[in-house]
Amino acid sequence: MSTRRWNSPRRTENFDFYRGGCVNAAQLLIRCLEHEGVEYIFGVPGEENLDIMDALLDSSIEFIVTRHETNAAFMAGTYGRLTGKPGVCLSTLGPGATNLLTGVATANMDHCPIIAITGQAGLDRQHKISHQYYDLVSVYQPVTKFSTQVKKAEIIPEVIRKAVEVATSEKPGAVHIDFPEDIAAEKVEGRPLEIMAPTTMEAGERTISKAAKLIEEANRPLILAGMGITRQYATESLRNFAEKADIPVVHTFMGKGAFSFKNKLSLLTAGMSGNDYISCGFKESDLIIAIGFDISEYPPKNWNKGGKTPILHIDTEAAETDADYPVLHSVIGNLDENLKQLEKAVSPAKRDNKWAAHVREENINELNSFAEDGGFPVKPQKIIADLRSVLEEKDIVISDVGAHKMWMARMYHTFEPNTCLISNGLASMGVSVPGAIAAKMVHPERNVVAVCGDGAFQMVSAEMETAIRLNLPIIILLWRDGGYGLIEWKQLNEFHRTSHIKFGNPDFIQLAKSYGFEAFGIEKAGELKETLQKAIELKKPVLIDCPVDYRENVKLTEKLGNIFC
Repeated sequence: MSTRRWNSPRRTENFDFYRGGCVNAAQLLIRCLEHEGVEYIFGVPGEENLDIMDALLDSSIEFIVTRHETNAAFMAGTYGRLTGKPGVCLSTLGPGATNLLTGVATANMDHCPIIAITGQAGLDRQHKISHQYYDLVSVYQPVTKFSTQVKKAEIIPEVIRKAVEVATSEKPGAVHIDFPEDIAAEKVEGRPLEIMAPTTMEAGERTISKAAKLIEEANRPLILAGMGITRQYATESLRNFAEKADIPVVHTFMGKGAFSFKNKLSLLTAGMSGNDYISCGFKESDLIIAIGFDISEYPPKNWNKGGKTPILHIDTEAAETDADYPVLHSVIGNLDENLKQLEKAVSPAKRDNKWAAHVREENINELNSFAEDGGFPVKPQKIIADLRSVLEEKDIVISDVGAHKMWMARMYHTFEPNTCLISNGLASMGVSVPGAIAAKMVHPERNVVAVCGDGAFQMVSAEMETAIRLNLPIIILLWRDGGYGLIEWKQLNEFHRTSHIKFGNPDFIQLAKSYGFEAFGIEKAGELKETLQKAIELKKPVLIDCPVDYRENVKLTEKLGNIFC
């Protein structure tokens, strides 16, 4: 394995990043990114970004070569989610840029700050049909907060400063910069713009007082915790507020970890499209306090159909209009400060939360009942029980998209924010392995596990080479069923038969070993926990091939269909 390069010291022998003077536009671009604190650029080099690639040789920024542009954007998005700083990704024009698009759209819908830079044809051939040329500003417009092209080298400091501001401002998301090759080579004098700290708004006293009154008048309030709580570093304020007001808390898939599983007020996670134990909690509630919540995380029609229960909306922005999300009152602005003020304003309470205790107990009992299950292939509940038992509270699990995502979201319990990452906006397959690479770069001291199905894994398996090259000891826990399990689940629910969801697989053990991974195959249920522990101890990149029994999918549907409140 090679030695990691991505934490090497700043190199300034060829130009000082604070110095002005004449450089080419690509060098000025890199200088501005350095000034903004960019550590890495993830991407694939190409002809139209040659000047950028050359400028990076004299930069403190480490370029992480990926095996596909989509994966570069997945890595940048995960970096942005975990750090709050914009992850940066780079592609060339044409197919490189369209490959990058899916990962950029994923980051934007998941509110992860990201800056995507695309190489582009020179301005002298953009007025006609030309080799690999598309109007990328227009292509990226619908999936970003801001998409622009650098038409003059002199504007680069403004473009980069605005890109960072837009990408990181609430709600965070993606910015796209198109960089024509003839502009990149131009000589220019310029320097980065000064970074100004953004101002944050807080709710007024009357707004807080009204919110406190609504909470005190409610008999059975329920907090719905979204991803915004983690993004705004408001987890401690949420916990203090919930405990003082004695209000149960349920997470969305993406909000997992904002409230600790240990706390008896935790009702775990909501997000299944049909009934679940928590459905009873929503039906029992007479006030739903949505905090840091986007309706894309969990459509209100799934938990408040007809808008029967009023909403107290606490977020950085006003709520999206939705008939099933009737906002009675809003508290808008800095989540952390507003929750602190709300905690002060609300009276201490001791509520009858027996209904909530029942919901929590049912969830916990279900998971515990499979801890010693010996069935093979291994049941999803057993895989999750074993995984949770071997990981520390701050270790990171990144779930891919598929049937396993539903199981992980529902049953993998969390204690800390950003320890179970689930993409539930665009929800693109393939995010877990590149995401795990980025997560391990951000948190080398933590164990990082990519949980993925064989369908998603085969879309991104080449990034195993990237993990080896960077000497990143990630663990890939592969749920193997030889098909698109989530689609099969939905087909069986809808039509009671399946259609075109099966595929073949390589020998995953040999594939992983060929890249340099350690690899283990699970042949009986009792081997999984021990193998996971061994993978952690090895401190090497490891793949675990675990056959999964997805007959449990339909059984779960039937079980949830028999829940009556």
